Amino acid sequence: MKDLIQIKVENDQQLVSARDLHKALGFKKKFSGWWEQNQDQFEKGIDFNEVPKGYIVESGNGTTRAYDDYWLTVDTAKELCMMSRTEKGKTIRKYFIQVEKNWNSPEMVMNRALQISKARVEKLEADNKSLSLQLEESNKKASYLDIILGTPDALAITQIAADYGYGAVNFNKLLKQVGIQHKVNGQWILYKVYMGKGYVVSQAFTFKDHLGKDRSKTTTYWTQKGRKLIYDVLKDNDTLPLIERDDIA
Repeated sequence: MKDLIQIKVENDQQLVSARDLHKALGFKKKFSGWWEQNQDQFEKGIDFNEVPKGYIVESGNGTTRAYDDYWLTVDTAKELCMMSRTEKGKTIRKYFIQVEKNWNSPEMVMNRALQISKARVEKLEADNKSLSLQLEESNKKASYLDIILGTPDALAITQIAADYGYGAVNFNKLLKQVGIQHKVNGQWILYKVYMGKGYVVSQAFTFKDHLGKDRSKTTTYWTQKGRKLIYDVLKDNDTLPLIERDDIA
């Protein structure tokens, strides 16, 4: 028996277009009236599902129009054929019965089981590949926070700035912009909210000026705790160290 109506398979279920069935039954009554007359006999979500604008019709001039349609289960389609009380209805119902027999044959059941199994294996392989790539990427790029925690020594601003791709001068200005420090009498000091919390340590050193006179100067070093503060504040302001930036290979 040739294919009288196209059968769609979705989620391992055979479905029939209500409009295709109406057309095959040869009713003179418009589809909308026929469907309105019969749909109350069936339960939406079980016997059929609505497909808004799911039926595309091409006209002679090359344009297309979309109409609402309904996907019917084969059982629903068979019942509608019986309700038609026509010879065409009997013929199409026999066609659906044969379709079901073929669908439920041992060969077809085994074939579907193999297809489902193959799809699951392919999905697992794809998921494993994705996880492997993520793991490889995470191993390749260490977390900057891990580096901070693994380096307890206090560091000069020049060293920290380099981690962000900055020079010391511009990095100090950046820390001012985000509200960490400001300049007083030529020296960068923390804002009051951060003072006395162990974020920095100061070390004085002496040197001779160009006249040979002894001079002293205080240099600020950032502790492990202070470097974490910089990391957290800059991250909140969308600034990441080079090691954590996606645009840096």
